[in-house]
Amino acid sequence: LTRVMGYTLAKTAIEGYTRWMATELGLRYGGGIRMNALAPGVFLTEQNRDLLVAADGSPTERARKFIAHTPFQRFGEPEELTGTLIYLLSNASRFVNGETVLVDGGFNAFSGV
Repeated sequence: LTRVMGYTLAKTAIEGYTRWMATELGLRYGGGIRMNALAPGVFLTEQNRDLLVAADGSPTERARKFIAHTPFQRFGEPEELTGTLIYLLSNASRFVNGETVLVDGGFNAFSGV
């Protein structure tokens, strides 16, 4: 949420917590427990539908801004998180620890261009 300090601080805290716990668990359990985070971009859900969809079904101004700044030019679909989640839970990522993996259609990358 743009310009909402509490939301920004909470997201930053989760990233810090992820790194801290990854280090602590790695030192305690030698790789037996890993800590990573999944950071989804904008996904249309029941929680945010009123912010993103107008009563007539059209996208709100906020939704249009998100889409305009996402190279994929759309919202994510919940099932698009599944592959990354399976990867993080599998042995394919057994040496991945303390990472926050973005699944955001390129939103974060585009914001710096």
